[in-house]
Amino acid sequence: MQMTPEQVQIVQQLAIMNLENEAKTTQRVIQAIPPDNPEYKPDPVSMSSLGLAKHLASSELAILRGAITGTFDFSAGVPDSAQTPSDVAAWYGTKLNELLPELKALPADQASRIVDFGGFMQMPAVLYVNMAVCHSIHHRGQLSAHLRAAGGKVPSIYGPSYEDEQVRKAASASN
Repeated sequence: MQMTPEQVQIVQQLAIMNLENEAKTTQRVIQAIPPDNPEYKPDPVSMSSLGLAKHLASSELAILRGAITGTFDFSAGVPDSAQTPSDVAAWYGTKLNELLPELKALPADQASRIVDFGGFMQMPAVLYVNMAVCHSIHHRGQLSAHLRAAGGKVPSIYGPSYEDEQVRKAASASN
């Protein structure tokens, strides 16, 4: 798919705006992992909650780096120093904030160049920003399904969660 410089700029602005908005939700979901039960797994073949959070964060950042550089490298991962859900959320936020200026400054000719993703997908670099967001939303959904079963509370994602509604109802009843 070839894109004009004008199309690239519009897609780039919208994709980054969406990324910034979704990243806040992603951080809230990661931080909601119960710190006393980060290794919860709904099934033996599943990733743990913390493992899933690390995969979500590192993969999103690797895809975004690939959009910038034109090469995908998933070897970095989350550093060993990030041991808790809060550590992972903070690391993700810091690294994303470092990448955002580069994404925003990506010239139209680089944002529109066709980038190969492991030999099975080729598309303009700027479209990988949306792919990164979709990948994170997918895994964030999986992670949010872990939270209650692990003893945590689901934060609002696209509207109030059950927990938010219970707080609202309790506040209404006490007034």
